[in-house]
Amino acid sequence: MQFLVKSARAESLKTATLVLPVAEGAQLGATAQAVDAACSGAISALLKRGDLTGKFGQTLLTHDLPGLKAERVLLVGCGKDDELSDRQLRKVISATYSSLKNLGGSDAVLALQDIRVKNRDAYGTARLLVESLADATYQFDRFKSQKAETSALKKITLCCAKADQAELERAAQHAQAIATGMAFTKDLGNLPPNLCHPSYLAEEAKALGKAHKNLKVDILDEKKLKELGMGAFLAVAQGSEQPPRLIVMHYQGGKKSDKPFALVGKGITFDTGGISIKPSAGMDEMKYDMCGAASVFGTLKAVLELQLPINLVCLLACAENMPSGRATRPGDIVTTMSGQSVEILNTDAEGRLVLCDTLTYAERFKPQAVIDIATLTGACIVALGSNVAGLMGNNDELIEQLLGAGTRADDRAWQLPLFDEYQEQLDSPFADIANIGGPKAGTITAGCFLSRFAKAYSWAHLDIAGTAWISGGKDKGATGRPVPMLTQYLLDRANA
Repeated sequence: MQFLVKSARAESLKTATLVLPVAEGAQLGATAQAVDAACSGAISALLKRGDLTGKFGQTLLTHDLPGLKAERVLLVGCGKDDELSDRQLRKVISATYSSLKNLGGSDAVLALQDIRVKNRDAYGTARLLVESLADATYQFDRFKSQKAETSALKKITLCCAKADQAELERAAQHAQAIATGMAFTKDLGNLPPNLCHPSYLAEEAKALGKAHKNLKVDILDEKKLKELGMGAFLAVAQGSEQPPRLIVMHYQGGKKSDKPFALVGKGITFDTGGISIKPSAGMDEMKYDMCGAASVFGTLKAVLELQLPINLVCLLACAENMPSGRATRPGDIVTTMSGQSVEILNTDAEGRLVLCDTLTYAERFKPQAVIDIATLTGACIVALGSNVAGLMGNNDELIEQLLGAGTRADDRAWQLPLFDEYQEQLDSPFADIANIGGPKAGTITAGCFLSRFAKAYSWAHLDIAGTAWISGGKDKGATGRPVPMLTQYLLDRANA
């Protein structure tokens, strides 16, 4: 989909479909009133008939209104609120796209500048609008013999005032980069696990490196992981025929002397639970246990599209967790790269094991900040559902930056505590630390575990178990989150 921004009077534009908002009570804003005047009150006459009252999400399609160059006019109800919430705006855009995609026209003009969104300026509103539209076009039918029908709609133009044009163009650029990153993340998450394994992800990283001169890619194999002393990482992978990979991608967009930001992604390409095997119902969705790594890929994709003036290191801890005669047993003790020993009480708490060694490895880059992203705990879904990610960390400023980025991107997180009392749940009589802390506060104790390997830098942990994919039913699939939040965080750092 191509997105353009144009400063012009809506009534003067030639297009297949002109989209106008209507508030509840059949109220027209200034732009819609001007279009109505140009077509001799034809829109007002339609509204007086009661076919559309402006209720939230209503649509009414009209054809060949006199005095307009638009072939069609699509009226979209925006409800009674003077200012919409982010969620309401997304619903308006969803209703709009649902109508547009089934039309024959190849382009549309959105004259929605009269819509006001709470706590958003013209840039923020336009970015959310374009991102929602671009994301709505996503389809994953790679393995279907009959492909989904493609819409004739190829171009959408945002109509705006001259004073807002530069900001809207910037918003559209950022939104398209984020949507591209989300689509990449979704594709990786939705791939079947017989194809998307650690070696496949390594090849994807190499391909990205070949396409961008300022991206260097290193792939660490089993031999290198063993040399580094990554006993926890290797313990997760040893039950699988698929070899593990630590993927390291260095993006150089800033000065050589600038310390990088680091993103660490959990990339368990399939998680059976190992010897602590999961129930079979819904286990197919454990292909999404690599969505942390996929979201780092997607965020990097957005950064590459925008060529942000920062340095970024992306570390993807990729393995498959399988039961076999070689698999790690509950009760095994392993030594991590940091030198700390871990008693593995549950082999299904494997994400923290690949992450802890990767967090230790991240120290060598002397990062400004490290953010790990992982589908880590089912307890996070119990605590927060599927609307927000869990957030913990050791630096208040970093936490606030991520919370703020999430609000601006409408991809929110909620902070959970990392009090010392929770650390005590990880005590082991046989090793320095146990890999689980019992049934209470599972998300927090998982964060406490990781915190012991992240003391050398500012660190935050995002548990995306509830937000990374939609479970079950016809809508099942990866969401592309938290690419918007992470990209916003890096945009903020680039502008700081």
